[in-house]
Amino acid sequence: MPELSGSWSAFSALCLDVLHYGAEFSPWVLPLNLPGTLCLCWLLLLAAAPYAALGAEDLEEYQAVSGVSGTLSATGSDTVANLMTLWAGEFRRIYPNVNIQIRATGSSAAPTALTETTASIGLMSRNMRRNEVESFTARYGYPPTPLPVALDALAILVHRDNPLPSISLAEIDAVFSATLRCGANRRLERWDELGLSDSFGLAGGEILAFGRNSVSGTYGFFKETALCRGDFYSGVNELSGSGALVQAIGSTRNGIGYASIAFTTPGVRMTPVRWLRNGLESTAMPSEATAGGYPFSRYLFFYVNQPPGGVLPPLEREFIRMVLSRDGQQIVSRSGYISLPAALAAESLAGIANSRATE
Repeated sequence: MPELSGSWSAFSALCLDVLHYGAEFSPWVLPLNLPGTLCLCWLLLLAAAPYAALGAEDLEEYQAVSGVSGTLSATGSDTVANLMTLWAGEFRRIYPNVNIQIRATGSSAAPTALTETTASIGLMSRNMRRNEVESFTARYGYPPTPLPVALDALAILVHRDNPLPSISLAEIDAVFSATLRCGANRRLERWDELGLSDSFGLAGGEILAFGRNSVSGTYGFFKETALCRGDFYSGVNELSGSGALVQAIGSTRNGIGYASIAFTTPGVRMTPVRWLRNGLESTAMPSEATAGGYPFSRYLFFYVNQPPGGVLPPLEREFIRMVLSRDGQQIVSRSGYISLPAALAAESLAGIANSRATE
């Protein structure tokens, strides 16, 4: 429905601003006690997204310009850094004289790096928190600019030989949480409590849970959505990187954990998630994220320092233009993530394309 693209573009930009600065949550997951304006934005974004979700092939190809050189630095989420490495390779192919430095130190490092100018792009797999935005604003007099660059979904992962058919939201909370805010009345500690039969050899065995550490945006997003903003159980084994987490599950027969779909390997299996949708129980996979049919989907962000009405330096601007072009979003799809709806990519481009490097 191309006639929706203009209105969708303006509306999505407005709602992303409202969602970003009005609350600390993923816009694709409905939080509890959301103020009316935010709730309306969330519902309308979710309802309209399938109609605006034109693919990467609907975007324009990236056109190189002259005068682009220097060093680009990016710090933050290892989930986004995984993509950043691929984008950097393509960008250096176009501009061989450009140097790109990437530090995958967790989403929590991005706001400080951007504020203190040790990075020109903050990589985040969650929204900046209010105090992070306020700290940046106190220094510069305006907030940082968030740019959605891809969609991601967290998969619930088990060992490749684990036959667990599905897991509910309440059961996920009961495995990973100490606070049980999502409907369970007790913690789940053994595989037979999840209905696993003796044939797997773990029916009475302990569930060994793996998760990310607290500096990770993935940790914060999972805590917010899967634990209903509760607290992790102290027995969850925390790892600093998604790759290490997936490797641990793949080598642990009784393991379970969560990670971006782009980090899955043949050693693990994605488990379908059961959840209520429109009052009916659905069983969903991460691949259904773009239609709002999966509970753990999220935007991946670049955060940049762009003054109101101002422009980004040519190197930053052209890198972002490439990321949001057909070429950049095809890299997203090929690497296992989900490309942005074309209208949203175009809206992000419009915010940084006030001027271009000299031809």
